[in-house]
Amino acid sequence: MKYNFDEIIDRKSNHSVKYNELMRKFGVDDVIPLWIADMDFRTAQPVIDALEKKVQHGIFGYVYRPDEYFESFINWQKRRFGWEPRKEFLSFSIGIVPTLGSLIQLFSEKGDKILIQTPVYSEFYDISEDNTRVVIENKFIEKNGEYLLDLKDLENKLKEKPKLFIFCNPHNPLGHVWTHEELEAIGNLCIKYKVPVISDEIHADLTLWDNKHIPMASVSEEIRQNTITCTSTGKAFNLAGLQSATIVFNNLEMKAKFDKFWKNLEVHRNNPFNLVATIAAYSDGGEEYVKQLKKYLENNILFLNNFFKEYIPEITPNIPQATYLVWLDCRKLCEKFGFNQENLEKFMLTKAKLGLNEGRVYQKGLVGFMRLNTACPRAILEKALNQLKDAISNENEKLK
Repeated sequence: MKYNFDEIIDRKSNHSVKYNELMRKFGVDDVIPLWIADMDFRTAQPVIDALEKKVQHGIFGYVYRPDEYFESFINWQKRRFGWEPRKEFLSFSIGIVPTLGSLIQLFSEKGDKILIQTPVYSEFYDISEDNTRVVIENKFIEKNGEYLLDLKDLENKLKEKPKLFIFCNPHNPLGHVWTHEELEAIGNLCIKYKVPVISDEIHADLTLWDNKHIPMASVSEEIRQNTITCTSTGKAFNLAGLQSATIVFNNLEMKAKFDKFWKNLEVHRNNPFNLVATIAAYSDGGEEYVKQLKKYLENNILFLNNFFKEYIPEITPNIPQATYLVWLDCRKLCEKFGFNQENLEKFMLTKAKLGLNEGRVYQKGLVGFMRLNTACPRAILEKALNQLKDAISNENEKLK
């Protein structure tokens, strides 16, 4: 079927964090929300059909997890990435962030170091520090608008003996798709210094153009044995609210500890909806949805890039190789108008009327960056960019 991603759907009537928590997040509610990483698109039709069938059944009791659940995941990974994880190493989880929290609690102690690469998904900071661990950072090297892996610094940080390395593959917010050579170098260094890798691969299905996702655990058998992979239908199928993730362990002992952690909390079963939705998403029909979705996202990102080039030279977008998230370099804008980070955020909210993510949450102390979510109908994206253009024009008038 042909999906209509141009359709504008009212999400305010559906208890959406993105739309209904604007006041809590920003202190205003009259902005276009382009922040939290979910999409303003309906999910795949096979998923909707499976959920409607479950609703029509009308009974929502305790759920048994059939073999088909993990088999659909294995087949999806094999078809799309040439990776065939073993079923006995798979665990269910209610989400990747809760998984990170539990892995930190299980495999490190209070005061231990956790390594991350910044700028990176803000929850890597939050979940580590909330669990009283010490975050150490391997920062990307920025060169001529590109973000490069600093392998020497990574090795130096690994020498500090962090207990875990939380890795983002593909990367959020930079949209970087890691090459085989990069993954091999990172993975082998982690083996050398005996630091387990937790690879967050939730954006794996959203590689753009000709970029190909490579699971960290597929690079070599040695790297597989040192990697825990976390993935989900949440991003590609817009199912974050159903709270389901698949965790691929490297050995049965770690898996058993993880499963026992959640069993002790009695949080170890699927609910009726995430079970059927996951199986349906990992079907052939789900693959067609992702194909059409990625094409729409590519066109949105190209539209945004051309718009900035023509109308907003003060801001430089980093064009992602994956995800629908665009990292905005606003340093020229800040220099022109004398903005610090607080001024920049206030300008976006009160003048441009846009709700974006603040760059400082992805790397502490960072000034002049914002993150913008392009997973919305083109008309909404165009309206948002025009508001930003007009706000900058008004500021330019003040300089005359």
